Amino acid sequence: MSTSLSTSGSTYGRPPIAGPAEVGPQALCAREPRVPAERLVAEMVPPPRFDSVRFDTYNPDPGQPSQSEAVTVLSGFAAGLGGAHASGGGKRRWFAKKAPVPTAPRGVYLDGGYGVGKTHLLASLWHATPAEPALKAFGTFVELTNLVGALGFQQTVQTLGGHRLLCIDEFELDDPGDTVLVSSLLSRLVEQGVALAATSNTLPGKLGEGRFASADFLREIQGLSAHFRPLRIDGQDYRHRGLPEAPAPFSDEQVAKAAYATEGASLDDFPGLLEHLARVHPSRYGALTDGISAVCLTDVGPVPDQSTALRLVVLADRLYDREIPVLASGVPFDKLFSEEMLNGGYRKKYFRAISRLTALARDAKPLVSQ
Repeated sequence: MSTSLSTSGSTYGRPPIAGPAEVGPQALCAREPRVPAERLVAEMVPPPRFDSVRFDTYNPDPGQPSQSEAVTVLSGFAAGLGGAHASGGGKRRWFAKKAPVPTAPRGVYLDGGYGVGKTHLLASLWHATPAEPALKAFGTFVELTNLVGALGFQQTVQTLGGHRLLCIDEFELDDPGDTVLVSSLLSRLVEQGVALAATSNTLPGKLGEGRFASADFLREIQGLSAHFRPLRIDGQDYRHRGLPEAPAPFSDEQVAKAAYATEGASLDDFPGLLEHLARVHPSRYGALTDGISAVCLTDVGPVPDQSTALRLVVLADRLYDREIPVLASGVPFDKLFSEEMLNGGYRKKYFRAISRLTALARDAKPLVSQ
């Protein structure tokens, strides 16, 4: 499926050269992707970074027995999803007999900190489940809510209701509206026999703590958490084991030079990119990076407000999923969010973004020496 994408080159950091001999880097700020709803459904598969992961490529930490236990439990869970769909095998028709509501938890919930391999395990479960890809769905919590926004609630239930498995990565409830939406959606899918698997940094019964309107959260989550068997995964963030917290930024000149020297790179000033993200729906951030080999940013600084910060988190997730290096000047990525933000209700999202951007910044370091 194609995506309509408007692009233009960037001339930041050096004067344009006459003639067609040189094509400058692209600018994300010049891109205005239009993503059809059917692409959102077709792309509900593990991201490219996790195409080849399997249970046997996960390396449990010998000092963390919960990691080995998770592999065992999830392998058994996948094997148990073989055979006919709980509602009869194929896609449910509107006149089909309603499947009995399962009496036991119809899902697993992977709880753990940053970088312990939860997404690796979730993607491995998707790959190991004996069903064709069209009957399995994998997406982040944000991508799931975006899908409902694009298709509507009833159409989303109809689309996913015949699936064998729905995997939800980074399961987080950020406002009461999303809480009610996802709780209702998952309840409907469980009724139709869909198995659930999710990752998060918080146990199901604790998702609402530290967030706005916690009473509303807890009231909704109590019913939602009953669908999951919690599975704790302990360990350190593998992206930071024995590595520095964040690479030192480069100069504007180094970033611009690397952008011109790297085929397929983009080049944007960070403040301008933050403004552009406000004009692009987060469901299109993946398409925003189509064909980009590296993201080069100048003048990186602290984000000014929480709305901007949350949009940046979504972009960081899409860049990380696609393994796109990020080369930047300005402040280090661990200085993007204020202390107030890092101590607030969305702190887990911000720490995840720092962790992922730091990993992508390390991947980008060789670009400077080209």
